[in-house]
Amino acid sequence: MVGQPWQRLAWAPLLLRLLLAGIAACDASPADDGAGPGGRGPRGRAQGDAGADETVARHDSSYGTFAGEFYDLRYLSDEGYPFPTAPPVDPFAKIKVEDCGRTKGCFRYGKPGCNAETCDYFLSYRMIGADVEFELSADTDGWVAVGFSSDKKMGGDDVMACVHDDNGRVRIQHFYNVGQWAKEVQRNPARDEEGVFENNRVTCRFKRPVNVPRDETIVDLHLSWYYLFAWGPAIQGSITRHDIDSPPASERVVSIYKYEDIFMPSAAYQTFSSPFCLLLIVALTFYLLMGTP
Repeated sequence: MVGQPWQRLAWAPLLLRLLLAGIAACDASPADDGAGPGGRGPRGRAQGDAGADETVARHDSSYGTFAGEFYDLRYLSDEGYPFPTAPPVDPFAKIKVEDCGRTKGCFRYGKPGCNAETCDYFLSYRMIGADVEFELSADTDGWVAVGFSSDKKMGGDDVMACVHDDNGRVRIQHFYNVGQWAKEVQRNPARDEEGVFENNRVTCRFKRPVNVPRDETIVDLHLSWYYLFAWGPAIQGSITRHDIDSPPASERVVSIYKYEDIFMPSAAYQTFSSPFCLLLIVALTFYLLMGTP
């Protein structure tokens, strides 16, 4: 029997109270019943502790399952990779040759007018606090290095090298020249290292302390030294003999406190830039223009 509309409205409060009572009964745990030995009333947990803990454990398990499913749905892509992904690694900052002679010292070896990407060999240095930052680059797929020497010859030299290994990484290593051989030294003063191998060039950047504790294999850079420049191939990440028989060296000792931009022509350009060769070229040109009698 449906009844009149006012009769159906009269039943609404009663139905609402019954619904709320049913929900409360469903939510009640066994520990809420104060009856029985050891009961503590509506909020007692004497005998009901084990049952309550089991209920909480089931609740935690259900919540963990829900959280896992929500994470999979919300934060994993179709391929199963989490989002957001880690930020990309900053690429190697290009060497600024326009700062040479102004805010850093530079050495260039190769073709006249070359830069850090075209010279056979390039080196820069500058003071940063208690450190000296070095930048090296060479036309090689193996290694590029700078040595600090008391003379212009190999032997007893402190050497920093950037080595391209078989995994494609460029690692900064420390060596000590024993005669004509470079022996790797485990104590490496380099820090803030970074390097890259691109366009068949090894390029790197690192810092090294100006002052170091007294050590035979590590020199103090606040003193002036001859700089030895070398590069060459590597085999399985190990350096081999340099590319040229007589690697270039600075004409005079170098002070890290003095920034110069020094260019040294490679062997091919040294030949054609000598006074005798220039005179010979002029004579040949004059001969060709005048012709033979």
